[in-house]
Amino acid sequence: MKIFVINGPNLNMLGIREPDHYGKETYSDLVEMIKEHCRQKGIEAEIYQSNHEGDLVDKIQAAYNNADGIVINPGAYTHTSIAILDAVKSVNIPTVEVHISRVEEREDFRQISYIRLACVKTITGHGLKGYLEAIDFLAEDK
Repeated sequence: MKIFVINGPNLNMLGIREPDHYGKETYSDLVEMIKEHCRQKGIEAEIYQSNHEGDLVDKIQAAYNNADGIVINPGAYTHTSIAILDAVKSVNIPTVEVHISRVEEREDFRQISYIRLACVKTITGHGLKGYLEAIDFLAEDK
C-alpha cells in the first residue's frame, strides 16, 4: 500500500508557528513519526509539503495511479481552495483531511472546509497523531 501525505502552507513552520495551537514538535518530527509508523505497518509513504497551491494540486494529480490513499492537511487552503478540492475529486483516491488543531473551535473563517467535500474522513485536534490515525484508517479500508 502506498499513501501520499500532503501538507500545505506553513506546516514547515511547525514548532515555531503558534505552538499553543500546533504544539512544539517540528515538521521534521512529523516526517520521522510518519516514516516510522509506516515502516512498522509495511506502508510506503510519500511525504510532501509546499506553500504553493499549484504545487499541491500537482502533487495530488501525481497520486493518480500511484497511490492507494491520500492524507492531506491543506493548511489555510482548506478554507479557500476550490482547486485543491477539484484535484482530489479528479483523482478519485480515498482521502483523509487532517488538522493538527481543533479548527471547529477556532476563528469563524476556519469553519469552512472545501476539501472536506471530497474526503472520506476528517480528523481534527489530535495533534500530529492525527496523521497516524488517518494512515491507519486508509490502511484498514484496503
